Amino acid sequence: MPTRYFMAILAACSIALSANAQASLKLPETVKVNPAALDMEPMCDPKISPAWRKAQVIEGVKIEASDVCSPDNPHLIAAAVKGTNNISMSTLMETGLSPDAIIKTDDIDGDGDPDRITIKLEVIELNGRTPDFEGVIPTYDIAPGIQPGAWVFAPKTSGMSTENFESIRANSLLRLPSPVIRVEVGDIVQIVLENTHYFPHTIHLHGVDHPFSHHEYGGGKYGNDGVPQTSEINLMPGERRVYEFQPRQAGTMFYHCHVQTHTHLAMGLAGMIIIEENRPNNWLQTLNIGAGHVRHPSVAVKEQFDKEYDLHYHAMDKELTSIIQKYNDPRLIARDMNRRYDLTDATEDYYTLNGLSFPYTLRESMIVVEPDQKIKLRMLNSGGEFIAIHTHGHKATITHYDGIEQNPVAQITRDVFDMAPAQRLDLVLKTVNDGLHSYGSGAWLFHDHREKGITTDGMSEGGSMSMIAYKSYLDETGLPKVAHGIDLSVYFTKEYYQRRLPIWQDLDETGSLGAPGVRSGIDPETQQTVINLIIGFVFGLLIYLAIARKQQVRGAMTGIFSKLKGSKGSNAND
Repeated sequence: MPTRYFMAILAACSIALSANAQASLKLPETVKVNPAALDMEPMCDPKISPAWRKAQVIEGVKIEASDVCSPDNPHLIAAAVKGTNNISMSTLMETGLSPDAIIKTDDIDGDGDPDRITIKLEVIELNGRTPDFEGVIPTYDIAPGIQPGAWVFAPKTSGMSTENFESIRANSLLRLPSPVIRVEVGDIVQIVLENTHYFPHTIHLHGVDHPFSHHEYGGGKYGNDGVPQTSEINLMPGERRVYEFQPRQAGTMFYHCHVQTHTHLAMGLAGMIIIEENRPNNWLQTLNIGAGHVRHPSVAVKEQFDKEYDLHYHAMDKELTSIIQKYNDPRLIARDMNRRYDLTDATEDYYTLNGLSFPYTLRESMIVVEPDQKIKLRMLNSGGEFIAIHTHGHKATITHYDGIEQNPVAQITRDVFDMAPAQRLDLVLKTVNDGLHSYGSGAWLFHDHREKGITTDGMSEGGSMSMIAYKSYLDETGLPKVAHGIDLSVYFTKEYYQRRLPIWQDLDETGSLGAPGVRSGIDPETQQTVINLIIGFVFGLLIYLAIARKQQVRGAMTGIFSKLKGSKGSNAND
C-alpha cells in the first residue's frame, strides 16, 4: 500500500478521536430514579394493630402506653407478667406461646408475688436454608431486604414458625435478639432449654449468681454453668436441660450459648437477664420479647423512674451468617463454622439495636420521652467489638457497670458510652432542660459513634442508630416528625440497601447529585484503547517505512556496485 494511504488513514483516525474526545468532555444528563418504581414498604408494620399502643389492663395487668408505631403485643405482656399458667385461654391464644412457656407458682416469702419461675426456651434458626424451599425460611428482616442467617433462643411456642401457611415470615415470637428475662432477687428460677436445633448448645448465665453444679437435676451430672469444657456435656439435638439459680444480687446480666462461643454467640444466641430488687407484690414482665420499652416495669423501677428501656446491641459477620444459607447439611455447616471460618479474619457487617437496623429501629426502639422525666436505660453489647454510644442533645449518667452499682460520687455523666464485648451499663437519662442533662425537646439521634456502626453491610444510613424522641416530635403513627421536609420513607426500600438509589437525587430541583446518565462519545476507557492502538499503528508504520527504505537503499547500492563492477570489466577487455 502506498505510504500516502497510510498517512491518510492515520489523519482520519486522529480527527475522529479528537472529535470524540471533545464530545466526552460534555457532562451526561442526570438520571433520576422514579420513586414509583421503588419497592416502598409501609414505615410502620401494617400487621401490628395501632390499638396495641394504648395503655390497657389485661388479666389484671396494667400495661403502659407505647408511643412507637410497632409496639409489643399487650396480650403477650400480660402472659409474661402473670405466667401462661395463670391466664385465660383466650389471652393465651392471642400470644402464640405454649401453655407451659412461663410457669409462675409459690409465693414462698408471702409478699404477694410468685417466687418460683420456670421459663422454657427453644433454639430457632432464622433465614436458614431448607430442602423444601428455594429461598430461606422463616424469614426475618433486620432492615428492608436484609436477611442474615441467625440463631436465637426463643420462648416455647405453639403452632407454626411462620405467620401462617401462606407466609414465610417468622412469627413475631421468633426474632432477634433472644428475649430479655426479668426476675426478682430471691426467686427460684429454672430455665429449661429444649434443643430444637441440629447443633449442640448450652446456656451460660453470665454475671448471674448461680451454683456451679445443679445437684437437684440429674444428680449434678450436667452442671449448671453451661461450659462444655468444665461444667457439663453438650446438650444434643432433641434433648432438654434445666438451669437453676436463685439470685442474691440485683443487676443487669447476660446469658448466651457457650458451645463454640466464637460463632454461636455471634449468630444471636444471647440475651439480657435482669435481676430486679425484691419488693412486695412485684409481678414482673418476665420476658421482654425484642427488648425495648418495658411496658410493665418493676415496683423498684417505678419508685425512681418514669420509664425503663432494655437496649441490646449486637453485630454479625456476613461471612459467618451466610454459612447456614449455603447448605442444609449440618455436617457441612459444622465443617465451615468450626474448622474453616476464621474469627481473627472476620469483619462485622450488620449492626443491630434490639435485633433490628435503621430504619426499622424507628419502629420499636426509639426512646420516647417528655420534658422533666427520669428514664432508666439498661444496655448490653453482645457484639465482638467495642462500641461507643452517643446521645445527641443529652448527657446521661452511668450508675452501674456489669450489674454493680457505682458509688454515687464516682458516677460519670457523659454523652459517649463505651461498652466492651459482653459489658452491661445502666444509665439514668434525665430530660430536664438545663443545658447539661438535656438541651431541650427534639428528635435527637443516638448511635454508635464508630462510623461503621451506622451502616448496614457498608451502606449508610443504617446500623444500630435510633432516636431520643420527645413525644411532641412524633406524628400520629408514632414516627418522628423530622425537620426541613426530610423524607424518611426512602430508607424503607430494598433498593436503598441494594445501592441502586442515588441518595441525594432530590436535594435540589435540578438533581445535581443524581445518577449520571450515559456519556456521549467514546468513554474514557475506549478512548485510551484507541489511543494505544493508534500509537501502536504509528510505531508499526515507522518500522515499516524504515524497513522499506532500507530495502530501497540496499537495492540502489547493489545497482551502483553492479554498474561499477560492469564498467571495470569493460575497461579490462579494452
